[in-house]
Amino acid sequence: MAEQKTNAMRMLDRAKVPYQTHTYDHADGKIDGVSVAEKLGQRVEQVYKTLVTRGNGGFYVFVIPVAKELDLKKAAKAVGEKAVEMIHVNEINKITGYIRGGCSPVGMKKQFPTVFDAAVETLPSVIVSGGRIGCQIEAAPSDLLPLVGAKIAPLVREPA
Repeated sequence: MAEQKTNAMRMLDRAKVPYQTHTYDHADGKIDGVSVAEKLGQRVEQVYKTLVTRGNGGFYVFVIPVAKELDLKKAAKAVGEKAVEMIHVNEINKITGYIRGGCSPVGMKKQFPTVFDAAVETLPSVIVSGGRIGCQIEAAPSDLLPLVGAKIAPLVREPA
């Protein structure tokens, strides 16, 4: 059976960005990033989650390692806002076209300002959601970030 392409994959194909698809079983309901990294046998530092926030200037997308927490102050600073807040789970589909657990920084309904955590600079490849639950895509940051017009900034909360 041919793999069903997501918006994210179609966008990568159109841009001729090489990527690898990883699929995992989500029947157990464990779709948080750390569980996904374990299911894929990937280093948790290499698997990133996509978070959508709202500020005065609109919506912003932050992509950070799955085991880390977004520091909202750092995030706001990275996009030149006084403050940003997480959007509600029930707004994800309306805003991005994706669902919780399947939200990719690639191929959203609209391209929002996107920022990847600075740790991405140390990785040969990064794994993000492929645009649906059970599907991840892996690509080189040097290919992926320009495609979504992403900036790089320190975004995660440091352990106290």
